[in-house]
Amino acid sequence: MQQRPLVCLCLTGKTLEEDAELVNRYRHYIDLVELRVDFLEEEERLFIREFPSMIQVPCILTIRRVSDGGHYEEGEAARTILFARALSFAEADVKKNFAYVDFEEDFHVPSLQDAALAFGTKIIRSFHDMHNPVKNLRKRLDSMRTTGFEIPKIACLPHSLADVTEMFKEAQGLSKTEQILCAMGPLGFPTRILASRLHSYLTYTTAAELISGMTVNNGMSIGHIDPKTLSDIYHFSLLDDKTAGFGITGWPLKVTSSPKMHNKKFEVNGMNAVYGPFPSESAEDAFTFAKSLDLKGFSVTIPHKENIIPLLDDVSENVKKIGACNTVVHLQTGWKGYNTDAPGFSKALQEFTGLQSLSGKKVAIIGAGGASRAIAYAIHELGGEACVFNRTISRARVIAEQYGFTYATLGPESLEKIHEYSDIIVQTTSKGMGAVTEPNQDNDPLYFYDFDGTEMLYDIIYAPEVTPVMKRASVAGCKVHNGLTMLQYQGDEQFALYKEVYENA
Repeated sequence: MQQRPLVCLCLTGKTLEEDAELVNRYRHYIDLVELRVDFLEEEERLFIREFPSMIQVPCILTIRRVSDGGHYEEGEAARTILFARALSFAEADVKKNFAYVDFEEDFHVPSLQDAALAFGTKIIRSFHDMHNPVKNLRKRLDSMRTTGFEIPKIACLPHSLADVTEMFKEAQGLSKTEQILCAMGPLGFPTRILASRLHSYLTYTTAAELISGMTVNNGMSIGHIDPKTLSDIYHFSLLDDKTAGFGITGWPLKVTSSPKMHNKKFEVNGMNAVYGPFPSESAEDAFTFAKSLDLKGFSVTIPHKENIIPLLDDVSENVKKIGACNTVVHLQTGWKGYNTDAPGFSKALQEFTGLQSLSGKKVAIIGAGGASRAIAYAIHELGGEACVFNRTISRARVIAEQYGFTYATLGPESLEKIHEYSDIIVQTTSKGMGAVTEPNQDNDPLYFYDFDGTEMLYDIIYAPEVTPVMKRASVAGCKVHNGLTMLQYQGDEQFALYKEVYENA
C-alpha cells in the first residue's frame, strides 16, 4: 500500500491548453490530475487522446454525467464513443496513455474495460450521491470490486457533521484495501485534509482560480481545496497515522484564519500535528466528531461557545465566570474548556486604545453572543463601565447584570444610550463578516448610528480587513481597528494549551 493519499488536481478548464497550463502551475504540489472532459468545449473533446502526452503527469480520464454532478449531457452512446476514442491506440510509453479511467458503478462496457486493463489503465469504479450520505460503506465498496483490479470510489453529500463522523468510523477497517472516499460540500472538508484517516487512495483538489465553479446542489461549494493551500497550510504530504489532530468548529464557519495560524505554529515548533476546520450546526455533533477522531484539542466559535460547555468534563475558572468557552483540550482527566478570547481581547484593546485601564471610560458592547460574554468580562476586569446592546434584550440583560453593567435594545430607539456609552464601541456580532459591499442594514449592526469622530471602534471581525461599520466610522474620523490582533493574541493562548496537551500525550 502507498504511504499516503495522492493529491489529485481536477482539471476543469474549457480547453486542453488551459488544463495543461494548470498542470504546470501546480505541478510541484500534485501527484496526478483528473481531466474532466465534461468541462471541455465540444470541439476540444475530439483531441483528449493527446492530453497525457501534453503533461507527462499521471492522468485520470473522467467524463462525468449530469446525474452524477458533472456537465456531460449528450447521452451514453456518445459518451461511450468518447471513452473509446480516448483509450484507443495505446502508446508503448505508458506516460502517454491515461493512467486511470473513471467508470461509474452502473457503466459497464466490456470492450472498454478490457481495453483499459490491457493497456495498463487502472479503472476507478465510482458512485456519486449528490443529495445524501452513503451508509454501510464497507459493504458498498466490496460490491463495487467486481474484478479485483478496480479502485472503488464513493462520493456523497452529508447532511450533518454526524454523517462525516460515521464515514470515518466505517473507514477504520479499510487499511488493507484501495478505495477513494470523500464527502462533498462544506461539511465534507475534513475528508479532504484527513484523507489518510479514511484510507482513501487520493484526495481531490481544484485550482484556486476555478474552485468557485465546482459546486453541487443549488450552487453549494463542492468542498475542494486548492493544492497549494493543502500543501503550504495543511502540510498534507507530512501527515501520517501519528499526526495529532486539532481543529476549529462553528457554523457556518465560512471564514477562519485559525488553520493558517496554528499550522504555522506547529511547523515552527516541530510538532507532528494538523489543525483544520470541521463545521457543524450542532455542538453535540462537533464534540462527537472530536472524540471519534481522537482530536487533542479544538477551537470553538459562533454559535457554539456557550452550548459546548455542558458537554465537557471540566472548565477553567474564567469559563465559569464568563459562561463561554472558545478552546477545548483533551487531558488525561477528560475534556476541559478554556476561554482565551478574554485575555486576547484585553491585550488587543489595551494596545489599540493605549490605555492600561478603562476606568472612567464608557463602553458600548454591540451583541450578546459568546464573544460578547468574554469581552464584557475583559472590560469589567479592566475597570470599564459598559452597556450591552442586543436585538434580543433578554440576552443583553443576562450578560450585563453579571457585571453590574446596563443594557438596551440594539436599534434606533437606543441612539441616545449608544451616544452615552460611545467612548469605545466594541462590535461583537457576525454582521459584516465577509462583506465586500457598501454599508447597509444587513452588514452594519450600527447602520442607524452616525459617528461623530470621537468614538474608538473595535470590530472583532477580521475578514474583511475593513468591515462596513469600520468604513463608516473611519470616514467620520474615528480611530478603528479590526479583530486580527485579538485573534493572534487569543491564538497564542490557545497554542500554549495545544502544545502542552501534545507534549503530554
